Amino acid sequence: MGNYPGNLQYTKDHEWARAEGTRFVIGITDHAQAELGDVVFIDLPEVGKQVTAGKPFGAAESTKAASDLFAPITGKVVKVNERLKGEPNLVNQDPYGAGWLVELEPTDADRSHLMDADAYVKLLG
Repeated sequence: MGNYPGNLQYTKDHEWARAEGTRFVIGITDHAQAELGDVVFIDLPEVGKQVTAGKPFGAAESTKAASDLFAPITGKVVKVNERLKGEPNLVNQDPYGAGWLVELEPTDADRSHLMDADAYVKLLG
C-alpha cells in the first residue's frame, strides 16, 4: 500500500508536513511519487516566498506527468532542498527523508485540514 509515517500530517493533495520546532518540513507522499513515476525536475519557490495552504507553490515533472505541488500550510519558505536541482529522483528514493522539498515558517496556525496517517490511508482507499 505504501509507507505513511505516523509522525507526519497529510493533505488530500498528497503532500506531507512534519513539525520541527516552530517550522515545518514539507514533501510529497510515497503515493504521490509512485503516481508520478521517475521525477526528472522539481520547481521550488525561492527562500522568502509566502505560500498559502492548498495553493500551488511549485511543480514536479516526471517522465510521464507534470504535477503542481500544493502547500500543506500557510507560511514563508525559509529553506529549499537544493539537492533536488541535481538529484530530483531523491523524491522517488526517499520521499520522507532526503527528498523533502521546502521548510516553512508558518504564518497561520490552522492545521484542521491536515490528516493523520490513518485518515490519509483511508483517503487512498
